[in-house]
Amino acid sequence: MAFIDTDHKYKNSLFVDHMDDLDRFDHAIIDELQQNARITVTELASRVGLSKTPCQVRMRRLEEQGYIKGYTALVDHRKMGLNHIAFAQVTLNDTSSKALAAFNAAVRGIPAVEQCHMIAGNFDYLLKVRTRNMEEYRTVLGEQISALPHVLQTSTFVVMENVRDTGI
Repeated sequence: MAFIDTDHKYKNSLFVDHMDDLDRFDHAIIDELQQNARITVTELASRVGLSKTPCQVRMRRLEEQGYIKGYTALVDHRKMGLNHIAFAQVTLNDTSSKALAAFNAAVRGIPAVEQCHMIAGNFDYLLKVRTRNMEEYRTVLGEQISALPHVLQTSTFVVMENVRDTGI
């Protein structure tokens, strides 16, 4: 029988009831790793209320089942010279499954596009584009984004200040 610490900080996690196959320990492990993926297993186990071996077993299972897709480093984009962010609304001239698949495949090939989301609304996609400056953004927009399959029009919104970014 496993000991369950009912006073533990994760006992009332908002996520526990949403996924039947994950328990509060799994959610606690994921929460902690999202904050610090370099944490030692010993420290992680202590924080989530498990011993080291069961914590390692759970981590491995979460990785194998695809809940944890990998580990990454958070980069200071400003120090890397990539501090210009723009969001581009993209409207397509064709939204058939074939056209959407062609757009999706092609947009993955543009390194400056950090995120691409299909949107339900008066446009089709919202792209987060990171470049060094406005001149580079204009080149990416004009030569790469506008040349994507089925693009009818774009509209750009330039970020003035990044107020919150979890980096995840």
